[in-house]
Amino acid sequence: MNKYSTINALTSTKVVAVIRGKDASEATELSKAAIEGGIKAIELTYTTPQIEDTFRSLKGLNVLLGAGSVLDSETARHAILNGAKFIVSSHFVEDVAKLCNRYGIPYMPGCMSIREMASALELGCDILKLFPAGHFDPSFIKTVNGPLPNVKIMPTGGINLDNMEEWINAGAVAIGIGSDLNKAYQNRGYEAVVRLSEKYIEKCSALTEVLS
Repeated sequence: MNKYSTINALTSTKVVAVIRGKDASEATELSKAAIEGGIKAIELTYTTPQIEDTFRSLKGLNVLLGAGSVLDSETARHAILNGAKFIVSSHFVEDVAKLCNRYGIPYMPGCMSIREMASALELGCDILKLFPAGHFDPSFIKTVNGPLPNVKIMPTGGINLDNMEEWINAGAVAIGIGSDLNKAYQNRGYEAVVRLSEKYIEKCSALTEVLS
């Protein structure tokens, strides 16, 4: 899968599950539950100890795997070697952008300002993560697209079933969800994550049909 095939897959599936676990075993369980619920893109965060074990556990499943919380180029390379097809970070890191471009891997840095977004665009970032999205109004996307019409935004942090429609209608190319899934897992276990993932996919599919 090349860079633009990955970008097309992300913008088509719309929902990216951001998985954080206390360990690789928990991250694997969370990921498998999300996949069973219909989610096709998983961001495995490097805040999870031994996350490479989760990459190995999910290898071969029908899911697009990426890496999150990537803070340097060494971690980005480690993630790519373990099967990550896209790289995400909480903020823009120039060295990570260069490495991802070198290997044809989409890099989605967290950006909050026009300056950060312009710098990311100049170094080949096609989708930018608006993080934490809970600090913004969905209309921010239209505001950004005034001076930077080519910016594609994936809001993450504070996205839930109640506000995802507003963000997608505002122009978000995808949404990142995570805390909802973790809370469901901690409170009610594996099946709760499956059911919640199904709700996200059902709602997203209905929105996509309306927009098309």
